[in-house]
Amino acid sequence: MKTASLIQSMTQDHQIKIRFSYDMDILKNVQGLPKRVFHGMEDYWTTPLSLETVNLLKNWGFIIDSRLENMAKKEISKSQKTEESGIPGMQKSLFPFQNKGVAFIERKKGRALLADEMGLGKTVQAIAWIQLHKDLKPVIILTPASAKPNWKTEIKMWTGREDVQILTGTKNYPITEPIIILNYDILPDWAEALKELNPQILIADEGHYFKSNSAQRTKAVKRLAKGIPHVIITTGTPILNRPIEIYNAIKIIDPLLLPNYASFTRRYCNAKYNGFGMDVNGASNIPELHNILVRTIMIRRLKVDVLPELPGKLFSFIPIELNNAKEYKEAEMNYIQWILKNKGPEAVLRAAGAEALSQTSALKQLAVKGKIDNAINWIEDFLESDQKLVLFAWHTEIVDKIHERFKDVAVKFNGSCSAKQKEEAKLAFQTDPKVKLFVGNIKAAGVAITLTAASNVAFIELPWTPGDLDQAIDRCHRIGQKDCVNVHYLLAENTIDERIAKILDKKREILEALLNGKPVSQDSLLLDLMKDYIQTFIKL
Repeated sequence: MKTASLIQSMTQDHQIKIRFSYDMDILKNVQGLPKRVFHGMEDYWTTPLSLETVNLLKNWGFIIDSRLENMAKKEISKSQKTEESGIPGMQKSLFPFQNKGVAFIERKKGRALLADEMGLGKTVQAIAWIQLHKDLKPVIILTPASAKPNWKTEIKMWTGREDVQILTGTKNYPITEPIIILNYDILPDWAEALKELNPQILIADEGHYFKSNSAQRTKAVKRLAKGIPHVIITTGTPILNRPIEIYNAIKIIDPLLLPNYASFTRRYCNAKYNGFGMDVNGASNIPELHNILVRTIMIRRLKVDVLPELPGKLFSFIPIELNNAKEYKEAEMNYIQWILKNKGPEAVLRAAGAEALSQTSALKQLAVKGKIDNAINWIEDFLESDQKLVLFAWHTEIVDKIHERFKDVAVKFNGSCSAKQKEEAKLAFQTDPKVKLFVGNIKAAGVAITLTAASNVAFIELPWTPGDLDQAIDRCHRIGQKDCVNVHYLLAENTIDERIAKILDKKREILEALLNGKPVSQDSLLLDLMKDYIQTFIKL
């Protein structure tokens, strides 16, 4: 007889006791269960309670005792409630697949690998689980430096919470908020101070950032994670092509799942001796590893899996920090004073339209000058996902600088390129898997070309009209595109960038509401922009 019963324990990790007469097929099945242990003296197996395991045992013909059945039903009921009713206090609704992601994390008691493809909202799902457990604090969020402002923005946008502190630098100072965001580079200097806070939740964004066992940040992540009850690690990279990159994340989430490094690398990394040491950068037995992870700690959805739930385009504002904030603020105040001195926006535009454009363009250039380095960091982080990206800028020098930085994997398309060079750039981006980045001028590359090899578009500079913006986006969002297109605005915080973006979006909404709306002109945006500045100045 094959039986499965519940073993009560003092911890949350209840165990299933499994008994069966010898049968080779059943034995192989049970040996494939996560964290299974054989108790030889008493001739039975145990494995942690989970709904997935209970269902497997049922399918294998086991008799399930009533307590075990009830416990499993209780767990799934709680998970379904989260999935169906959403999360209290969220300011916006999640997509159904995102609710399922939060429910998965809940079933795993807050220890999970969230591995959705980039663009499906891993950040939002992690934030939603934090919101579901507001009593669990402090919360530590580890992320690349370029993503720190975005996490803070997303938390406020989705939950309304402002009790968030971003840590900078390597010198410790008082931590005053329950949600703490810091980047991996400074973690070694903050790890001990953070441990003393007795954190309850750790969110580790971009799990491949601590793939190297010899790196100081990896050691710091392991030291910090030890003892934290709830650990959610996110990654959008194709981890099953490079299994070694996610081994540390697996070990942190569930130390007992695949505990032996040597066995892991032999089985799943095709480990080979190369004359100097073991090369573990290969991949082997991938379906087996995928099945183990999906049965235990990982949820991964691709865009193609959830496409019916997604709109044609998804827009996101990526806040980018300035490194010339003081210089920019002085120039911005001078800009406002200039408008006032010339008797207001309407008078400026009537009498000195060309100068208004020149003054405004200078402020835009100062903003992009201050954010270019951090924007490049964001692009680097994005390209880690192995997805292609179309990036638009306005000025030739910005296109050139970004192309030069990524020239090994990038092509450029602007007014300085010949017709032959433009055609070669477009063809390479569409057909060559090694070409990951298309850098184009909004005017030159924003019309009459197809870039459907990418479903991600980013703007480091914005155009003057919503028409130009939509034309550029539609290089990817056109016939032949099989995915939802993610549009990323790389905006310098509290600058002319944000003002222009909001005005463009407002004007687009107005145009879409009018069947025969006239195109929005450059002067129209300039006027609204100057009015916006003056109104803000008067309020201050």
